[in-house]
Amino acid sequence: QVQLVESGGGLVQPGGSLRLSCAASGASFSDYTMAWYRQAPGNQRERVAFISSDRRTNYKDSVKGRFTISRDDVENTVYLQMNSLKPEDTAAYYCNALESIVSGGGWGRGTMVTVSS
Repeated sequence: QVQLVESGGGLVQPGGSLRLSCAASGASFSDYTMAWYRQAPGNQRERVAFISSDRRTNYKDSVKGRFTISRDDVENTVYLQMNSLKPEDTAAYYCNALESIVSGGGWGRGTMVTVSS
């Protein structure tokens, strides 16, 4: 059972950049589709991006061209590079495997991203 720890969040000005990391332990996720989700206050959790085991990627329309998801299966880590950040990107960000979500797996603590001047 893989365990995930998110890090890299913080306070950044509009137009700035952050790189989020998701480190896995307990099992390899090399065969999983890994995804980043976010949840803003009062909103439902939404998927931001995912990357398949063969490195095919998909993004929420509002982050296309600004965010890049990547993975390092040797280090068991998935990343989210966020550029040109906007206030509406403010949220708690979580990573997870789609296969784990489907089977009822849990969520980690997430990492908070705040975009404000």
